Amino acid sequence: MTNIVTRFAPSPTGLLHAGNYRTAVFSYLFARQNNGKFILRIEDTDKERSKKEYEDNILDSLKWLGLNYDEFHRQSERAPEHKKYLKYLIDKGFAYVSQEEALADSGAKDRRREVIRFKNPNIKVSFKDLIRGDIEVDTTDLKDFVIAKDLDTPLFHLAVVADDFDMGVTHVVRGEDHISNTPRQILIQRALGAPEPVYAHLPLILAPDRTKLSKRKGALAITEYRERGYLPEAVLNYLALLGWNPGTEQEILTKDDLLSQFDISKAQKGGAIFNEEKLRWVNKEYLKLLPLEKLHAEISSRLPEDLRHSAENNPDTFAKIVPIILDRISTLGEVLLLADGGEVGYFFNDPVYDAEGLLWKDEKDSKLAVTRLSKVTDLLKELSDGNFNTETIKGALWEYATEVGRGSVLWPLRYALSGRDKSPDPFTLAMILGKETTLRRIAYAQNLLEKNS
Repeated sequence: MTNIVTRFAPSPTGLLHAGNYRTAVFSYLFARQNNGKFILRIEDTDKERSKKEYEDNILDSLKWLGLNYDEFHRQSERAPEHKKYLKYLIDKGFAYVSQEEALADSGAKDRRREVIRFKNPNIKVSFKDLIRGDIEVDTTDLKDFVIAKDLDTPLFHLAVVADDFDMGVTHVVRGEDHISNTPRQILIQRALGAPEPVYAHLPLILAPDRTKLSKRKGALAITEYRERGYLPEAVLNYLALLGWNPGTEQEILTKDDLLSQFDISKAQKGGAIFNEEKLRWVNKEYLKLLPLEKLHAEISSRLPEDLRHSAENNPDTFAKIVPIILDRISTLGEVLLLADGGEVGYFFNDPVYDAEGLLWKDEKDSKLAVTRLSKVTDLLKELSDGNFNTETIKGALWEYATEVGRGSVLWPLRYALSGRDKSPDPFTLAMILGKETTLRRIAYAQNLLEKNS
């Protein structure tokens, strides 16, 4: 079997989104599972729009996703090769220089320009697509199409064919919007005596409203997902499932899983919907799979500086709240939102609040709340420091809370420990804080209530 060579050929004229990188993922997986070669080719012949910052972002994104390439090329550096092929086509009568009218700035056709056109043989061109099967196109409607502005300025079709030829590309994986380009490129290949690569045109990725994914419709640069706290393994997994599935219920697929199960011929023909909620779910599953040490480090690094220092100085407490944080986030970027929302700080710093917050619903009698907390204090004091865990705390309080009213007992306790309307249950809070801190915070709440009565 011929050695498989695929390529990812983005233009550095803007930040690329998930749809672009899904093509890279499919090209990479197909090459790697066939022990082939994966090439990155930056198509930067548009000198005005191509920017180094966009090229750098492409390189950064591929590295982050783990899509390592075997060769790197810039199309702009291949001008001599392109010129050679243009001369060949002209010399052999496959192309010609055409003098054409051009619009001046005023809109009037008062100047002329030279372009190089390919001489269309007006035939039917057929090719086999790995995803869509046999495709046939009558090229008559294409007329004689432009392939270069001049010998030094090739356009897309010529440059792509020349580069694929020289780089030995055997399989071209790209979006279905390129299907219309394929007949032109096949005509050029035949004229140059270049082998025809196998094509696989992927369905477009659509926004939730089934329109084409775009910057206005939720398309973010891949590096933006990194900044938002997504894991590269999760993004890679999700991109691979946009337009393909393994034929099973399995949705969490590691890179090794993808390499063993991926089958490009089973890619779907219809458009794939980009659903960020599904991406968030996939990312959460990968967060759960992180080794504890790495998970702790990732969460700690996202905390504000003061809380990060508190976490470092209280490693046992931090270890206990990591599962609580993990339960409340889908991306690491949400760690900071939790912290800014006050849902982390009270584990390290005593909360400050008004006495009214301690009162359960319609129970506005501060003395009643003091009584409840006093009984809770007595019950908790009976537990030893070494046996102060969620189960024993709940066991000590549950009968009393059930007897006089769970809300009447557990609400002021939870609020005393967190100072917040929403927080983990009071048994979990007390376990994390420890016996000494728990009793101190309850005493503070009692004093506050007494002053308010």
